[in-house]
Formats: sequence, C-alpha cells, structure tokens
Amino acid sequence: MKPLQILAFAGLLSAAAPAAMAGSGTQHSGACPHTTTADIDRQFGRFSEAWATLDPDVVTALFSADPVLLPTVSNQPRTTPAGVRDYFVAFLKNRPVARIDTGATEIDCRTASRVGTWTVTLTDPATGATRDVEARYSFLYRFENGDWKIDHLHSSIMPEPASAPAH
Repeated sequence: MKPLQILAFAGLLSAAAPAAMAGSGTQHSGACPHTTTADIDRQFGRFSEAWATLDPDVVTALFSADPVLLPTVSNQPRTTPAGVRDYFVAFLKNRPVARIDTGATEIDCRTASRVGTWTVTLTDPATGATRDVEARYSFLYRFENGDWKIDHLHSSIMPEPASAPAH
C-alpha cells in the first residue's frame, strides 16, 4: 500500500472503532456531535443541580446505560443503574455540595473526560455538622441517545494532607 492509502485505511479503522466498541445500550448515528469544552464543563453543573434535588433517581438519570461508579465513600463499585441509584440513596442523605478546584477537559467524537480535584462538603444528617472532603475526580462522558451521560465516575479522597502554603 502507498502511504496515502495506509493513512486513509487507518482513518477508516479509527472512525469505525467507536461504533464497534459501543455498548449494547448505546444508540448513535456515527456523526460526532458539535461539542465544546464549555459544553462538557456544564455537565458538572447538571450533576451539582441533580445532587441538590436529593433525589437518587434524578442523579441516576445522568448516567449512561452501562455505568461505572467508583465512589469516594464506598468500597463497592457500582456497574448498573440500580447500583448507582443504591449508592445515591444513602449518599444524598449527607446533602453533598461539590466545588471544582482544578480540572482538565478533553473531547473525542462521542466521548469526553473531565478530571481534576474537587472539594465535597457533606452535612451529617444527625448533627448538622459539615465537613469538607478533598478528593480527585474523573468524569468520563459518553454521548448516548442525543445527550451527554456519565459513563464512568471515579472519586477518591486525597491520599496526603493539604500542605501549608509556601512562604
């Protein structure tokens, strides 16, 4: 094959790969949706608004048909919508509020990621006392049925204490 033919063939393979790898619950036309970094960054706003409802069904609806949730305060991976919902039934009792501290966003054709650090404020339902949990996060999104859905969410508490400011 000539170099141009090889490049064209490689391009066809890479364009076909997402369709071949799509989960059984994914519908797509093959065309890439027009998406900006701001569009993906707004997904966090949707997530925060869903948390504020304290309704696990509203939060679960933001996840894809084949989700993976590796939550901050549970050792159990959640890999079904029912498992995701089960986690949020308990977690939302803490009235979580999240603030992005750092983040980086990348976009592919039908997938996107936002990774960084965040602070989640939790309220003890019994005492009303609040505590801040500093953590790392990875949101991986999939464009599914005409909307961006959370395909994978991982959050983990920072392994080291915050350092004192430099002088």
